[in-house]
Amino acid sequence: MGSRICIFVLGAYEMGQVKSPRSLRAGAVINVNPEKTDGVSARKVTSVAGLIAMASITAAEAQQSPLPPVTVDSPIARPQSANKPTADQKRATAALRRAAKRQQMTRVAPVPYPNAGGLTPPNADPYANPNAPYMAERLSSSKFSEPIVNTPRSVTVLTKDVIEDKNATSLKEIGRTTAGVTLGTGEGGNAFGDRFFIRGFDVRNDVFVDGIRDPAVSIRENFFTEQIEILRGPASSYAGRGTAGGAINIVTKQAGDQNFYNADSTLGTDKTKRITLDVNQVINPTLSVRLGGLAQDAGVAERSYTTDDRYGGFAAVKWTPTDTVKVTANYSHTYLDALPDFGVPYYKQGNGPVTDFGVNRTTYYGFVNRDFQKTTQDLGTIAGEFKVSDSLTLSSRLRAERSVSNYIGTIPESPITTSPNPLNWTYTANPQSRYQVTDVLANQNDATFKFDTGGFAHTFIAGAEFSDEKASIDKYSGLSSETVPTDGSVFNGSGSLAGQSIFYPQNTNLPFSGNPSVTGNPSIIDVNTKAGYLIDTANYRDIIILNGGARYDDYSLTAHNNIVSAPNANYGLFNYNGGIVIKPLPYASLYASYATSSNPVGAELDGTSTNYGGISLSLTNLASQILPPEKNTGAEVGTKWEFFGGKLLVTGALFQTTKDNARESTGPSASPTITATGSFRIQGVDLEAAGKITDRWSVFGGLVLMNSKVTNSAMASDIGDKLSNIAHQSFNVLTKYRFEGDWELGGQATYRSKVYGGSLLAANTGTQIPDYWRFDTFVEKKIDKNWTVKIAVNNIFNKLYYDALYQSATPFVFVAPGRAAYLMASAHF
Repeated sequence: MGSRICIFVLGAYEMGQVKSPRSLRAGAVINVNPEKTDGVSARKVTSVAGLIAMASITAAEAQQSPLPPVTVDSPIARPQSANKPTADQKRATAALRRAAKRQQMTRVAPVPYPNAGGLTPPNADPYANPNAPYMAERLSSSKFSEPIVNTPRSVTVLTKDVIEDKNATSLKEIGRTTAGVTLGTGEGGNAFGDRFFIRGFDVRNDVFVDGIRDPAVSIRENFFTEQIEILRGPASSYAGRGTAGGAINIVTKQAGDQNFYNADSTLGTDKTKRITLDVNQVINPTLSVRLGGLAQDAGVAERSYTTDDRYGGFAAVKWTPTDTVKVTANYSHTYLDALPDFGVPYYKQGNGPVTDFGVNRTTYYGFVNRDFQKTTQDLGTIAGEFKVSDSLTLSSRLRAERSVSNYIGTIPESPITTSPNPLNWTYTANPQSRYQVTDVLANQNDATFKFDTGGFAHTFIAGAEFSDEKASIDKYSGLSSETVPTDGSVFNGSGSLAGQSIFYPQNTNLPFSGNPSVTGNPSIIDVNTKAGYLIDTANYRDIIILNGGARYDDYSLTAHNNIVSAPNANYGLFNYNGGIVIKPLPYASLYASYATSSNPVGAELDGTSTNYGGISLSLTNLASQILPPEKNTGAEVGTKWEFFGGKLLVTGALFQTTKDNARESTGPSASPTITATGSFRIQGVDLEAAGKITDRWSVFGGLVLMNSKVTNSAMASDIGDKLSNIAHQSFNVLTKYRFEGDWELGGQATYRSKVYGGSLLAANTGTQIPDYWRFDTFVEKKIDKNWTVKIAVNNIFNKLYYDALYQSATPFVFVAPGRAAYLMASAHF
């Protein structure tokens, strides 16, 4: 009787029914690798199962032993409660069953991720499998209550270890080396910053930080990033407006429960000198603080003059005064100071960039004495979570952000390459400038209910979101530069300098004595959103999982400058999603899903033209640009499998996304009209793998094949054409192998098919950037438990390839970095 009572008490402790004071529990925490399933960790499951097994064996041996029995007085028996098991207890029971099935299937126990103590590193990605750090087990948002294998949509998650082994210090580098993601350029109508296409759709305003939209079109550093989540396909039920191709969520580093002190330094052949710090300190059992910093002085491989200097810091706090209350706060500041590189001219007669026709790839077309790019971003978030009961949790997050994009750059446009002598080819140096300040104030509130109906364990979320996003967009005047053109006249106009040699640009080091200043007449774009959403995930014994959600956004946009105001744009946007997962085996799932999303006018805050998804205040008829929202639908069927004891996740999906009411340019080229008359469709295959093939061999990668088509257009000649600015085929694989002696050897291969230029919908097959392969490698040696040294080489074969193609009649092309080698040293205490 005493044994049974002991088992009950221990089991109740694990299930959360009996808890010792925090001050006692804090010192007794064992750092064991958690494998969470349905909110119940493998640590808890293993503890309960182990105690039950031990007690059972001990009791059986005691009954068969010839020794005299030992009598233990037990407490007075109380009548058993008539209450039914709670929802959490049922989930725990189901998790025990699943863990038992997995244990039967797994012949070899997983080897812990290598480190000094044989346990999970204190600064490991909390969402990744500790025994296979390339594999994420779940998403950071509570809106996704099931593990990734049970989530009915394609999701690519780059864990902390993946980001480090890709040597990706910026979000742009992630875009270069992730299958299904294509880079885009800034243009005259929108800001030069991070611009990505996912499944053929522009998602530059669908970037989120910890689940809250960041519409600044900034240049994003990764020094405070824990992992990056790429949701593919329409996601309005989760994220709001836009998200036709998907969304990118940056998960930031948070304060943890273990002390650690990390420092990383890098020296590179591209003049990179970089150092980062990351420190976590447990002040007391209820309070933890994490601090970090960045300093970088760098150039860009195989691009003359260009610089890429970065500085920043972050702070995060976690306070848990009771077992039911958690408060977190974090702040990050990033400052980037660069001499920008706006690419090289496009040789239209040869259908390629001029660097493919004899121009040295290092040729720089900017004004060294005039151009600059300064980007500042400050984000502060405070969040609170209150567990009312085992069945109800309330949470709220408040975000304040300010981002400044400030630059003057030179675009090499309008090349004249008709002369038979290439040395006579010329281009126009056209200045582009912007001073944009973006302010965001947002609040998200969720109530999460857990309950059971008809055998289904439900996680139901009711939420409300309020946000005010304001962009003040100005530009510089006084961009004249001092030089003497070939006709002998003095150039002192608006800044566009024609007739410059493509092979030997004279403007590179020309003196500049102008005094550029902002015009003082900014376009003020203000988007106010009030939204409500419902999301339900119902799990029937981990065999059938149903998922559904609906969201309504009250979207309101105003736009004005010192002279005119555009008519207000007000929309009620209703969108929904639904999905089903069937698990014929504990480690495999089949799923189908359907979702919608909407793109209202002006949702691309940085756009100063309807062509680019924004609002123009220079149109004669301002009301003509208040067009109906674009409507997107996405359907997907797929499968997900966990192999090798749950250490490798392999996924495959067939998808289709359609867009109606798409913006297109109609009428004569001299005075085009933007109408909502286009439609197009993208179909494709998405294959991915992440995790470990053996205990020593890790792999992460994907293959995405797409086919796009304009299905309706006011321009009959466009119907049937492909879409512009996307790579229809892309591939990436990152892999590494761990040898004896704590050596690791790895590398990655990336492929992108050719990308067509064009305007809005239809591709112009006469302008394109070629396909390419890029290869990287690295070798890492763990010297001891505290020190690691790594050598990495990006673009081993110094491949000349291009990031993006500007989609106008006067195109230019962004040149990607050349070969660069890096020596990195890391200290971890």
